[in-house]
Amino acid sequence: MTDLLRTPLFDLHQELGARMVEFAGYEMPVQYKPGVLKEHLACREGAGLFDVSHMGQVVIRHPEGPEAAAAALERLVPQNVIDLKPGRQRYGLFLNNAGGILDDLMIARREDDLFLVVNAACKEQDVALLKSGLPDCEVEVIDRALIALQGPRAEAVLSGIVPAAAEMAFMDVLSAGSEFGELWISRSGYTGEDGYEISVAPDQAVSLVRKLLSADGVEPVGLGARDSLRLEAGLCLYGHDLSTETTPVEADLLWAIQKTRRSGGTREGGFPGAETVLAQIAEGATRKRVGLKPEGRAPMREGVELFDGDQKVGEITSGGFGPTVGHPIAMGYVDIDYAAIGTTLTGEVRGKRLPVQVVDLPFRPATYKR
Repeated sequence: MTDLLRTPLFDLHQELGARMVEFAGYEMPVQYKPGVLKEHLACREGAGLFDVSHMGQVVIRHPEGPEAAAAALERLVPQNVIDLKPGRQRYGLFLNNAGGILDDLMIARREDDLFLVVNAACKEQDVALLKSGLPDCEVEVIDRALIALQGPRAEAVLSGIVPAAAEMAFMDVLSAGSEFGELWISRSGYTGEDGYEISVAPDQAVSLVRKLLSADGVEPVGLGARDSLRLEAGLCLYGHDLSTETTPVEADLLWAIQKTRRSGGTREGGFPGAETVLAQIAEGATRKRVGLKPEGRAPMREGVELFDGDQKVGEITSGGFGPTVGHPIAMGYVDIDYAAIGTTLTGEVRGKRLPVQVVDLPFRPATYKR
């Protein structure tokens, strides 16, 4: 793995006994000594600390201010960015001209600029898209570490360092001074738990993480448990549940497209793939992402084909065991006629057809602080 990139926390991961794997061009911890199951439960019961420094952090500025930057960004995303208030963020999508999803991202509105966090595997493509699509803006890639602190203990722990963190609500963003320099904090994360994502200068990252890990109930968590946590929360993983072959409507992400950008809205359309997406909103898509519960104890993983009798009607895109819920869980796409809750299909596992039921998402309710 000598050609792979490393985050500022690489040496600390090794010190903590992490097993490192390749992920999106980086050496990343997949698990630590306790193992995936214990790390998963530590996040649900106390607080899990994740290194997400491999993700892309981008600041967008416009000479005329953040309002002009927001208006420019709306040319590239189907979200309402103009009305996003300072100190708030929302989930966003980059689409291609056919409505396929190029990436999902977070868009934060700060006092003087917009701050975006994009997926690691897509960041070069995303930055190129931003620079070509926003010629009137400055697009700056930021060299900072990014840490997620997730779980019921997260507020108590972080507010010991930044007291104002306790007053934040879900999807609030804040820049605050600390003993570790300026921290850019959002109350969000990808586990279904209340928690935070914290952007910190690279040379302060190890000190901050050591401080957080010294608190009662905080444990380091690797990519393995991060995957099972987000799956229980019904959250998509780009490259698996989302791709250029899926549209936001098919992916059941219609909630992420505000009414002002839909047909009849004050700024309808005007984003890549708008014709396809708006038509699917009006007429419905031919398939849909759904939750799936395999019967028995055997997980059904990505790539398992789904059948009604001998007719293939879908495929699993994420699957595994849900440690909190205590049974196998999965997500996938099925033809729209089979997307109703309670529909029973079969999944082909090692040559056998086993029952799997369409169920509600998420598998475990989120605990965000509203």
